[in-house]
Amino acid sequence: MKGNITMRDIAEKVGVSSVTISKALNDKEGVSEELKEKIKRVAEEMGYRFNTHAKSMKEGLSYNLGIVIPERFSVTTQAFYLQFYQMLSKVLDSYHYSGILYILSQADEDQLVLPRIYNEKKVDGFIVLGQLGKKYVELIGKIESPVIFLDFYTDQNEIDSVLTDNFYGVYELTNYVVRNGHKKIAFVGNVHATSSIQDRYLGYYKSLLEHRIELRKDYVIKDRDELGRYIDIELPEDMPTAFVCNNDEVAYNLIHLLQKNGFHVPEDCSVVGFDNSIHATLSDPQLTTVEVDIEEMSRVAVKFIMGKLENPKKKYGRTFIKGNIVYRDSVKKIEQK
Repeated sequence: MKGNITMRDIAEKVGVSSVTISKALNDKEGVSEELKEKIKRVAEEMGYRFNTHAKSMKEGLSYNLGIVIPERFSVTTQAFYLQFYQMLSKVLDSYHYSGILYILSQADEDQLVLPRIYNEKKVDGFIVLGQLGKKYVELIGKIESPVIFLDFYTDQNEIDSVLTDNFYGVYELTNYVVRNGHKKIAFVGNVHATSSIQDRYLGYYKSLLEHRIELRKDYVIKDRDELGRYIDIELPEDMPTAFVCNNDEVAYNLIHLLQKNGFHVPEDCSVVGFDNSIHATLSDPQLTTVEVDIEEMSRVAVKFIMGKLENPKKKYGRTFIKGNIVYRDSVKKIEQK
């Protein structure tokens, strides 16, 4: 195949006009989704390289999106959010965009300082990954560039968010624990730390309500402070037979704590997590957990922000993406007396 592939070359290969090729490669209306996918596939196979520099000079776009992660999440959930960043970058590439990772420092968040890449006009919009403080959400919601929040939401209805279905995921997970005979079930997570943890807690609570299981205050166990920094987990005196953890890393740490205190998992205590991150398989035993559909969440978030780039007034609200339970070895079935 020759080195400099043009749209005309692709048009001859597919059997359509160069105008149709241009519309498809630029995600413009007037071409069916099926034909767009075919054209993009053929263009990639032929080695076509999209000239974003020339296009950006013409349209005044950078063809970059900022992917912002608050500093406090860049360590504790690094592996999980790194998977998100990699998937977002892959999806963005199909739109001829690049993702610029920006770690928002705690100081800048507290002092309401906008990302430098915004002030320097290096990006056309932002995908914010991870919970921000309310005042910072209000600040970034006022900027001219389009913004999509990923993996969290606030009480501000005008903000567009893409989330995993935290509530239903933990509701189903807790139901599974109950079906395995457990009635003394604890929840591990600070319900005031993030909207995701709140929703996961509410899913846990709904399951307890439906099964007429009492919600005990000593069975709601904090794992972090309200800034998201992990703290030592304190085990209750009256030990539960099962722990529903707000994420896999917390479940992983809890299993180590239980083992240190002489408990065996799942023989003495069952433990479940959320995310299906690397901690789920590093854990011994491996964790039963809810797998977050990172690919679909990334695809939807990028699709939404592209829609907002075409039409800044476009609104999407909150969009929930269903996860799936992955069954492993951390839950024991117990017989009721």
